Parts: sequence; C-alpha cells; structure tokens
Amino acid sequence: MESSKYGIHRVIEPKGTLPQAALKISNDMKITNNEILIDVQALNIDSASFTQIEKASNGDLETIKNTILSIVNERGKMQNPVTGSGGMLIGTIKEIGETLISKTDLKVGDKIATLVSLSLTPLKIDKIKRIYTEIDRVEIEGSAILFESGICTKLPKDLSENLALAVLDVAGAPAQVSKLVSPNESVLILGAFGKSGILCSYEAKKRAGKNGRVVGVVACESDKNGLLETGFCDEVILADATNCIEILDASLKANNGKEYDIAINCVNVSNTEMSTILPVRDEGTAYFFSMATSFTKAALGAEGVSKDVKLYIGNGYTKGHAEIALNELRESKLLKKIFEKRYS
Repeated sequence: MESSKYGIHRVIEPKGTLPQAALKISNDMKITNNEILIDVQALNIDSASFTQIEKASNGDLETIKNTILSIVNERGKMQNPVTGSGGMLIGTIKEIGETLISKTDLKVGDKIATLVSLSLTPLKIDKIKRIYTEIDRVEIEGSAILFESGICTKLPKDLSENLALAVLDVAGAPAQVSKLVSPNESVLILGAFGKSGILCSYEAKKRAGKNGRVVGVVACESDKNGLLETGFCDEVILADATNCIEILDASLKANNGKEYDIAINCVNVSNTEMSTILPVRDEGTAYFFSMATSFTKAALGAEGVSKDVKLYIGNGYTKGHAEIALNELRESKLLKKIFEKRYS
C-alpha cells in the first residue's frame, strides 16, 4: 500500500491534520511502500519537554518513565502535551518500503539519527531500559516509522554515537545562526552554555568575527566560568532569563550601552520572550530556538514595546544543518571535549 509522504494516513484524530498537529496517530509498525521501519535504541527528548516532565515528576525516575510510556501509548508518538515538543532518536534501519529503495541511499542495517521531531514520528516503546536525566536521554527497546518526507542522517564514523546524537538533536540552532549572524554584528545568546547554546555561541563568534561581539547569558556561576574559559563569548552575564528587566540592564551594560543586532534564545523554560526582544535594536533579529517559546507572547510583547524586530521561530531544519553542527566539533577540539565530557 502506498500512502501519503507526509504521513497523513497515520492520523487518527482529529482528521484533516498532519501527524505533528494530531492528538493521536497510528503506531502500527507494519510499514507501507513509502515508509521506513527503525529499530530504536535511544530517544533524545527535547530539553523543554524533558525539563517539564522531570519537574512534574519531582525527579522520580519511575514517574518519568511512566509519564513517557503514557504519552506514547496515548498519542502513538512522543509529544509532550504541555510543551507540544518531542525530540529525536537513533536506531537501525530494519525495513525500507519498496518504492523508497530506489529513492534513497539508505540500506537495512544502517545506523541513523532522525532529523524530524518525535512529535510527529510513530513510535512504539516495548521497554524503557535507562533514563539519563542529566542529558535528557532515554534508552529503549522499541520501533519507529520514518515517513517519505522525513529526513535522517547516517551516524558519522569519526564521532561516537552519543556525541553525534547530542549534536544532531539541536543541529538546527547553530545552522540557523550560521545564516543569521554576519561579520561585525553584536549577538546576545540566552542559555549560552547549554547543549544548543554553546554550539550557537561558537558559531556566532565564528560568524561575527574579531570585530563582532558575542555576549552569553547563563543562570549559574559554574556555567559563567566554564563559558568564559572557552572564549566563545566576549562577556558572560549571570542572570535570570525570565526577568526581562534584569536581562535588559545587564545585556546593554555588557554591550557598551548599545542594543544588539541579534538575540538568540536557547533556554528551556517559559516566559523568556521579552528578555530576548528588549535588548535588540529596531530592525534587528530575535531568534527563538527554545520550544518553550510562546508566539503570542513574543508577537504581542514586541508590539507592546514598539519594537520593529524580525521574529524567527526556531525551525529545527535548514539545509545542511547536520553537517554544519557536526563540523563544529571537528573544527574545535575544545567544543568536542566539552560534548564528550557531557554526553559520551
């Protein structure tokens, strides 16, 4: 049977929606002619989603486990009903639909990372083997379906699986930064020492150049010291990203009283929209990679303070994003060392 390349045939409710927007999709693991079956080894849960689940579970591993299983059993996919976000996975290709064989260089047995969200990926979990709360990772036994429109990448041979998974999970962020930041610009990065934040800090510094200025915002002293040691940011602010007045005052001071050309939001908590928008100059850019972002708060907030700012909602996909992100680790031994320490 041939089916919709977007997976529309998998939608159970409500009809007339795409799999990402659907409340429930079919996770029947019998594939159609244009689907790929994956034997799943690990899920990387979106940071905003995992943070919400962990807080709601008071950090109890059994409760976290049951929450994840409940979501997948109810929805047929891993989509947090509070944040709406998912994550991504790594696994091994088990079967390829007949009509896709000639359209792809993928083969049965290839180890891959999916580059589309778990919020639209049919998923079945047979067993949760282990949860790594410090890196938002869940090792499982299970299966998943990749639609014809879905993208994935073969895991690189020169990087460990865990390292590649950590980078590919947030590959869209530094790749978008590579397009948004120009030489000599001033850049503010909220959540600058997190997984996506440190990649963005590195990429922003590379793009802005020696005459540009990159300022990072972090929430704790150890992150401030760690980020300063990398040299990826010219200055690091210790501040609460949900306090827009505090952020505005501290960020302007760090930029010699000037507003920024671009601000990048990589935090994993809500209510940080105005902390991103306020420090940006008119006709500048605010880029929200965080899945905790409210479009309503960002749009109405910018209007309310009369900021003519370009608002970019983080698209996890841009052409070449996987290679751009992986190449950062190949370019910078320090960045690779940090990721190995955190995620290997």
